[in-house]
Amino acid sequence: MSFVKIMIHAVWGTKNREPYLQKDVRKILFEHIIENANSKNIFIDTINGYLDHVHCLFELHPESSISKIMQQLKGESSCWANKEKILKYKLDWANEYFAVSVSESMIDKVRNYIVNQEEHHRKKTFVEEFNEFKKKYGFD
Repeated sequence: MSFVKIMIHAVWGTKNREPYLQKDVRKILFEHIIENANSKNIFIDTINGYLDHVHCLFELHPESSISKIMQQLKGESSCWANKEKILKYKLDWANEYFAVSVSESMIDKVRNYIVNQEEHHRKKTFVEEFNEFKKKYGFD
């Protein structure tokens, strides 16, 4: 038997950074994303976000890929949200996303960061945060 544990911190935003994800919408949307992920054997450890983006810490199954999981999480959730009309507007996700692996020693720090998104974004916009991530992880 093989033992594999790869944790991924993924971040994706709404198309054109539209601030559609109000607190009540986020709660409903994130509950659905977790439920949908569970049905596809995707383990979401932590999920949260702010008005225009989502942070998600999930386990990468050895037989899957980040792009496939991102397609399942983003595509299905926007389709469901639009069908259920949980927003006044059509929910579209931006094409791009950010994803990095998380070492075991950093999991609690990443969880805490994700859980405290609302507080974090009182000081920093999503664009500033995204640019910092790109620079920190050498994507510039």
